[in-house]
Amino acid sequence: MSADRIATIALCWRIERRDGMTIALTDHDKDLSVGGDTYRAAPGMTPSAIQRGEGLDADTMEAGGALHSDAITEADLVAGRWDGARVVAFAVDWSAGGAPVPLGEGRIGEVGVADGKFAAELAGVAARLERPVTEATSPACRATLGDRRCRVAMAGRRRFARVVACDGTALTLDGVAPAAGADADGRLRWLGGANAGLESAIVASAGTVLTLRVPPSFAVVAGALVEVTEGCDRTIATCAGRFDNAANFRGEPYLPGIDLLTRYPGA
Repeated sequence: MSADRIATIALCWRIERRDGMTIALTDHDKDLSVGGDTYRAAPGMTPSAIQRGEGLDADTMEAGGALHSDAITEADLVAGRWDGARVVAFAVDWSAGGAPVPLGEGRIGEVGVADGKFAAELAGVAARLERPVTEATSPACRATLGDRRCRVAMAGRRRFARVVACDGTALTLDGVAPAAGADADGRLRWLGGANAGLESAIVASAGTVLTLRVPPSFAVVAGALVEVTEGCDRTIATCAGRFDNAANFRGEPYLPGIDLLTRYPGA
């Protein structure tokens, strides 16, 4: 490849967030149109340490850049809006308009922010091979409420509400849960306000007050719309008593533990 040809190669990224927002960037000094999409010029965006393998080793890549774009801000990175986003990287000859050359694809993992710049690690699809192939036994259920293994119908177990007040991790809504404590271990999705698109874990609920695991990332104003999804503490008692779903319980609540040999009568 000639030096002139190399000088006309531009790198492009398409980033698809979990909430549906998609941005397209290029390290070229002008916007590029590729495949009907406009890739905005972002010269500060640079990839590094791109590793591609022919075997089963996981492909990895790092992407970094300056926080100068309204689309990628430090506050959103810290809040987790970009966690798990799908990233597609490719090279294209901007002078000849040739077909893009794929460089890698993956999901954003660990994100670091310092001195007005960010760095994100991308894990390719081969990284899934590093996951455990079997599950470890546990007294608690390993399924997630409402998923294909749990099979609990979630219709009627989600509700919309408005925020009345927020004090740290204590969030007061304008309505109560359908059952006492039903929202504990559930999820709260922000549909309005500065936190829109983010999710918060619920650790406890009492009446109209929910206790979040961590305070919201951004300021909360009264009237913000949220979606609350009922939770489950993953015990066999709750599964059988509240959901009548013991047949689909994915745990071993009665399996003896490692202390079996040390037990004695009357302990």
